[in-house]
Amino acid sequence: MRRTLIMVISVLLIGVAIFLHRIITTDKPIVITEEQEQGYHLNDSLDNSLSDLPTTRRMEQYIERWMSRNAIKGASLAVMRNEQLIYCKGFGWADKEMERKANVGDIYRMASASKLITAVGIMKLIDEGRLTLDSKVFGPEGILSHFTEIKDKRAHNITVRHLLNHTSGFSRRMGDPMFRIADVMRWEELNTTPTADELIAFQLGLRLRGAPGGSAQYSNVGYLVLSRVIEQVSGMGYEEYLQEHVLWPAGCYDMHIARNYYKDRYPGEVKYYGHDEERIESYDGSGQMRLREYGGNDIRGLQGAGAWVASSVEMMRLVASIDGKPNVPDILSAESVAAMRDIQRKGDYALGWARYNASNGSLIRTGTMSGTCAYIDYRENGISYVFFTNTSNYRGATFTNSIGRMIRDAMTRVEEWPSDRDMFVAVPDMATDSLSLTTTNDVS
Repeated sequence: MRRTLIMVISVLLIGVAIFLHRIITTDKPIVITEEQEQGYHLNDSLDNSLSDLPTTRRMEQYIERWMSRNAIKGASLAVMRNEQLIYCKGFGWADKEMERKANVGDIYRMASASKLITAVGIMKLIDEGRLTLDSKVFGPEGILSHFTEIKDKRAHNITVRHLLNHTSGFSRRMGDPMFRIADVMRWEELNTTPTADELIAFQLGLRLRGAPGGSAQYSNVGYLVLSRVIEQVSGMGYEEYLQEHVLWPAGCYDMHIARNYYKDRYPGEVKYYGHDEERIESYDGSGQMRLREYGGNDIRGLQGAGAWVASSVEMMRLVASIDGKPNVPDILSAESVAAMRDIQRKGDYALGWARYNASNGSLIRTGTMSGTCAYIDYRENGISYVFFTNTSNYRGATFTNSIGRMIRDAMTRVEEWPSDRDMFVAVPDMATDSLSLTTTNDVS
């Protein structure tokens, strides 16, 4: 008995010694969030039933009718007020063929809403003192100096800021190369799917449409370049850096870079439904014809331009972590939070965000591609929400505008929201929660 006790004590002492050694010698800060200490992971802890409220039924009926009219198979909505998650629910089917109903913890591809995550990663590196918004990206002194074959030398003047707000000057006269992978392989005589560097090299082989810092033109390649900037500066993989330095500290534990095929989907990931059955040449060079959402496009290859998957509640949590308010601790400095919404000229994009309206404090980020639509609407003094669908619409990017209008109209049908629940922190007590409601029609 005595020998056993001595062995147990010895093991404990060794474990403590190793832990202390790691704290003393590691260069990485050890970040332990409240959620990690409590073991409270949003996707695993929340369920549709927690938002079964009589005061939101008319809103839900409105959303369901809209989904039916637009043939949307499944969707997810997370609602926040004053940095408190007050409502979250899945609608329709996560996977119709498997008869799996949508639940709040399901994860969705978010298309170009992924750019917001990339922008946060860049701002985190700025906070860490590893680069600035005015850091040059290409050329002998640039972050990605290994790109030496650049057709238009004006590209040496491209900065991190230019990539973030789409003023790099990249040309789109050959279309968007990130959605023309099979064509790029032919043009460049490649035998395998192009790497990120090969796609960037292809773009640098074209003349710029204008000088960097000029008028804005949306560029997915620009955010692929930012993905490589994050890797080069951090010395880590893009996904790894974002998870360890941004997402986990924000309490987001189930956000990943997408996989291309249904059979490789993540646990809890929905099935995607394109708006038609048209097939295109596969991105992998096999010559096979595949659905855009499953093998036609290289979704994983989009990286920071459009490859993230997440639940609506974890994405809402990330937004709360970059809003400059105190209830949910921010993962960025106040300076970086302000810089992300600083639009210096009319017609420019915010950094990562698509639009910022200073008059009502509204920040918008959207995303759409085959099988996916995303709409993020943050309001400084009102109701904020994240809405994802697993179905696309023939109207493409313009369809996201109708999503915003639909959700705002739907919310006018809610006369009372819960006033003292915060599902970011704990599962609500349904026995008393229905007694704690606040009357509001504020969705401005």
